[in-house]
Amino acid sequence: MTIPAPSAGTNFIRTLIDQDLASGKHQAIITRFPPEPNGYLHIGHAKSLCLNFGLALHYGGCCHLRFDDTNPVKEEQEYIDAIKADVRWLGFDWGTHEYYASDYFEKLYGFAERLIEKGLAYVCDLSADQIREYRGTLTEPGRESPYRNRTVAENLDLLRRMRAGEFADGSRVLRARIDMTSPNLNLRDPVLYRILHATHHRTGDAWCLYPMYDFAHGQSDSIEGITHSICTLEFEAHRPLYDWLCDALAIYHPQQIEFARLNLTYTVMSKRRLLELVNEGRVAGWDDPRMPTLSGMRRRGYPAAAIRTFCDRIGVGKSDSVIDMSVLEDCVREELDRTAPRAMGVLRPLKVVITNYPAGEAEQLTVPNHPKEPAFGTRMLPFGSELYIERDDFMENPPGKYFRLAPGREVRLRYAYIIRCDEVIKDPASGEIKELRCSYDPATGGGETPDGRKVKGIIHWVAAANAVPAEIRLYDRLFSVANPTADKASDYRGTLNPESLEILGEALLEPTLAAAAPGSCFQFERLGYFCVDAGTAPGRPRFNRTVTLRDSWAKMVGAES
Repeated sequence: MTIPAPSAGTNFIRTLIDQDLASGKHQAIITRFPPEPNGYLHIGHAKSLCLNFGLALHYGGCCHLRFDDTNPVKEEQEYIDAIKADVRWLGFDWGTHEYYASDYFEKLYGFAERLIEKGLAYVCDLSADQIREYRGTLTEPGRESPYRNRTVAENLDLLRRMRAGEFADGSRVLRARIDMTSPNLNLRDPVLYRILHATHHRTGDAWCLYPMYDFAHGQSDSIEGITHSICTLEFEAHRPLYDWLCDALAIYHPQQIEFARLNLTYTVMSKRRLLELVNEGRVAGWDDPRMPTLSGMRRRGYPAAAIRTFCDRIGVGKSDSVIDMSVLEDCVREELDRTAPRAMGVLRPLKVVITNYPAGEAEQLTVPNHPKEPAFGTRMLPFGSELYIERDDFMENPPGKYFRLAPGREVRLRYAYIIRCDEVIKDPASGEIKELRCSYDPATGGGETPDGRKVKGIIHWVAAANAVPAEIRLYDRLFSVANPTADKASDYRGTLNPESLEILGEALLEPTLAAAAPGSCFQFERLGYFCVDAGTAPGRPRFNRTVTLRDSWAKMVGAES
């Protein structure tokens, strides 16, 4: 497994850690990445993942992978397997440090009893709606529950009976006994445990009493000896509760640090909404290449190194911001420009017959696999009298400054000869252009122009005799607006981009691509970067467009403005 080198840059979290190490507060750094196994990881999780594992690498410590599996209703083994695959794909390794909150259920329950014994927790019979009503508002204090002053003995008895399964879901909860007048709503007697009669994917039916995230999180950090518990900014208001619980239990106290989460344009970063898109069939699963999930990006052909570069480039701060999708796409282009071999493919074929090419003959052209990297080597490209070019590379009545093929005009075929269009063959019934009759200049092979004439247009092509039929899927941004959830009164689904997927079933590729392995990425010259789809079939490859050669969306926005 390739472990990426940590960034040499700094940020406020590294500054805090440096201070802790210098003061002797910690001898080693232990971080954790604690996903909930209720969905697939998305690009927002990648920022946290790269940060936590990157810090551990930078300081020679370790990062724990801990699954916060405290809600059996929404969690599945499928999600756990997918999360582990994504972490490994990004290049990180947790070694032997794979943990689950469910590993600590017995110990966490013991903490709950300890709080009751100290008079710091009680069993409450209010319903969820009543608890919300009693909680108060940002401007009004909350009211104490009528069950707040139960005795220690009564609370212990009720909690043990809750664990034994005597009570129905929602009938009772365990709450911390803190301060119903606190300006921080998270300290107004928060719920610590709730009853859920549901089978857990790891513990089965051993439990029907499950800890809330705020309770399990900090105590799990403590059990594992985490030095720095790094969370996104929405947990800042929860930090006083994190600290209160560690202090109330008199256990080891990690330091919680918050950073701004990643917000990306033209997508949604809510697992709930992503799950809706999957369940409603609006996408073809969690790994649909239009999804912001890591599995979707992997299937689309995004390199793991590009995602790491992106996370490093956007930095770590304390203020929320929105990153434009083009920043991520630029990272993808930069990485693929360096690593992707070149190939030729025609997405919308138009036949060309070279009338003066020797009948029945063919030749093999030696062409580079990468124009900037000689180490990529060369390949053989067949050439003959019948070719296919891109339909967009011909216009019968071209405008000014059009340098591609037109009647009576010349272009150079990439790596091959200069040709001139002599005749246009059309379908008599529809008037559609079916074929071009062209002539070639045999003296211009390999880029040579002995007579010195200049031909501005260079187009790509494939030889008809050796062309490989393929299906091409042109993926674009999933949403048509930068912020799909900006209008709270409207359904975000209404901003789905109807042109986010176009399937081309008649594409033709050069023969070297016939056996390309799933996951392989290529630059189709002049067209963009494409990846062999995981579901490709033998003999008829399927390619997904990873990203265009340039940011076409920026051009569109510029044109509109």
